[in-house]
Amino acid sequence: MKLTPVIVALLLSGCAVGPDYHRPAVNVPSQYKEARGWKEATPQDAQSKGEWWSVYHDPILSGLLRQVSISNQNVAQYEAQYRQAKALVSESRSDLFPSVSGTGNSTRSVSGGQRSVSDSHSLEASASWELDIWGKLRRTLEENKASAQASAAELANITLSAQSELAQDYFQLRIMDSQIALYQQSIDAYQRYLTIINNKYQAGTESRATLAQAQTQLESARASALDLSWQRAQTEHAIAMLIGTTPAAFSLPAAPLTATLPAIPSAIPSELLQRRPDIAYAERNVAAANAAVGVAIAGYYPDLTLSASGGFSSSTFQHLLSLPNRVWSLGPELSGTLLDFGATSSRVEQAKAAWDADVASYRQAVLQGFQEVENYLVELSTLQDEVQAQQRASDAAKESARVTRNQYQAGMIDYLDVATTENTSLSQQQSLLSLQSTQWVASVQLIVALGGGWQDKREGFQ
Repeated sequence: MKLTPVIVALLLSGCAVGPDYHRPAVNVPSQYKEARGWKEATPQDAQSKGEWWSVYHDPILSGLLRQVSISNQNVAQYEAQYRQAKALVSESRSDLFPSVSGTGNSTRSVSGGQRSVSDSHSLEASASWELDIWGKLRRTLEENKASAQASAAELANITLSAQSELAQDYFQLRIMDSQIALYQQSIDAYQRYLTIINNKYQAGTESRATLAQAQTQLESARASALDLSWQRAQTEHAIAMLIGTTPAAFSLPAAPLTATLPAIPSAIPSELLQRRPDIAYAERNVAAANAAVGVAIAGYYPDLTLSASGGFSSSTFQHLLSLPNRVWSLGPELSGTLLDFGATSSRVEQAKAAWDADVASYRQAVLQGFQEVENYLVELSTLQDEVQAQQRASDAAKESARVTRNQYQAGMIDYLDVATTENTSLSQQQSLLSLQSTQWVASVQLIVALGGGWQDKREGFQ
């Protein structure tokens, strides 16, 4: 049986029903609003394109972040889902080609009152091929490819998110180390003061109120240090979870922060669409939804399948493969829906509505990406001036405390004045460290908002 010329023409033309994909248009500004005043970026060819954290020059941080993509269980989950999506692409590609199967059987049966015995033996191979006249199978493959690419972007986004969280925890932990060390210095100083004042109180040259003030100051500093200690422990536990280990098996000894706060290189806004994996994920979902519209539209048209089978059938096994026992069949099959009371059109409308929803989600992801970059740009720009101002305030408070200590030792003032200036100095230094912690965290957030070191290197799954 021959195919009609119309079907042959359709096969050769390779048409596919449904809309061809075009990336939805989005408004991209020519520059970031809050980038004004930032130093113009210079070429940084030596900067890492993958390990974005290398700009901090902290080997401990680098070692921890490398473990995220290896041991983090959330990352492992999404990596497995990505492999599943790739396997689905391979499966849908195989649908474009004929499938061949073979069967063989040998039976013995008894029938009738005389219990006659009959044997039956057969060996058969069959092949079928659904001709993709309307492009349904190609659109399905296109949809699965886009979904797999979305899964790859989602894996990258989850990995980047976990790395960002770990880096922020690490910097906060290191600042806590500095805050605890500062409290310990104050505790040691307050303990010395308390010893001196207690001696004076025993000698009758100092009042009970002064002794109580010194004790209050010492215990308040101890309480603050203990409060930071449990916060540090919990932060250390969070880091352990992010690298896929138990808190009991992980320890990060206290140490000063020796990393380098990087100058964030500027980037043109249009690059954000290729540098953020969450935006790429949303865009690939749009592409998958677009292909799904074509699959739904193909439901209006009939499916054409070519099938053929051949083999041997005989009542005796020894003559099974002889020419007289051969059997075969060949023919096309055309199947389609004649009446479905609007079910196909409803599926098309569902697919189009899903596409509209994914387009809106993509555009929202782009808007959110620009908002995050602008937010962290203005935060870092302001924090730079705020930290400098707080540094001056901290230096002035330390100088005031030094002067009052000397005056107290010379007998010129009461200890209450010393306690007041010491508390002010400690508070100003702690405020400075808190601002620096915010500054380090914001630098990580900006790098991640700009996409980290990720680039949209889309897999074609050819």
